[in-house]
Amino acid sequence: MQLVILAAGMGSRFGGLKQMEPMDDYGNFILDYSIHDAIRAGFDSVIFIIKREHLEIFRETIGKRVEPLIKTEYAFQDLNDLPEGFKCPEGRVKPWGTAHAILAARNLINDNFIIINGDDYYGQETYEVAAKYLQSLPKNSVGKYANIAFDVANTLAENGSVKRGVCFYDENHFLTKMIESSVYKDEKGAIQAEPIDEKESKFVCAPGQLVSMNLFAFSRDIIQNLQKRFPIFLKENIQNLKSEFLIPEEVSRLVGEGQASLELISTPSVWYGVTYREDKPSVVKALKELTDKGLYKKGLY
Repeated sequence: MQLVILAAGMGSRFGGLKQMEPMDDYGNFILDYSIHDAIRAGFDSVIFIIKREHLEIFRETIGKRVEPLIKTEYAFQDLNDLPEGFKCPEGRVKPWGTAHAILAARNLINDNFIIINGDDYYGQETYEVAAKYLQSLPKNSVGKYANIAFDVANTLAENGSVKRGVCFYDENHFLTKMIESSVYKDEKGAIQAEPIDEKESKFVCAPGQLVSMNLFAFSRDIIQNLQKRFPIFLKENIQNLKSEFLIPEEVSRLVGEGQASLELISTPSVWYGVTYREDKPSVVKALKELTDKGLYKKGLY
């Protein structure tokens, strides 16, 4: 099983390369905890999707720690990595999005896999649930996807809104719709969701509303599906310099067209992350508490 880590984001709200921020007294990053938990759950390969200019710092920090423990590879998300006939428009700075990031690793992904964000702590149980799902898939499965979903109340940041895929589903916990939204608590404590798509209306979430934290489990055919869809996306959006080819939107589209199913598997884990620089102290505190409880070895490695 492969672990694919999305780490090419610019970290603009955080104010720096947030994946490289130590989160404990031993210099470990959130990425270290994620890889530790994935290895513990049975994953045997990790692919970092990064910017090419960040390769040296990744190898000198994360790489030298994890390469002795797990097969480690690097893929580069590049603005000019486009299908034949397309050219990156002048002035484009923003990466093409998370679905494009998966395509950056298309030549390295050779197994069923999960994706995670490089700056999110998901919890040990979450990786165990994801591994169990992948192991349950019949060989050469097609269109069998899952999202390890969190209660929205367990994913809120203290210092501002966060982007979450708010999930709607049937009685069997299969996705019917996902709405990418900015989520936050208002002054009365209600959890508000403001959809990114202006065609959708603002709504209130119950604390137990399931949301996507971008931890998807995929059978490998998602690569072919994204390769088919990317040229269509570009034809419609290439001149919009902020447009993004996003995993939640493309998975929702595949589900809506009947080409795939997405099972929502809930986890009671609590998310920790550094969306904003002010979030760091709470993450450091939480990881120390987990270490003090014995869930992690002091020093981790």
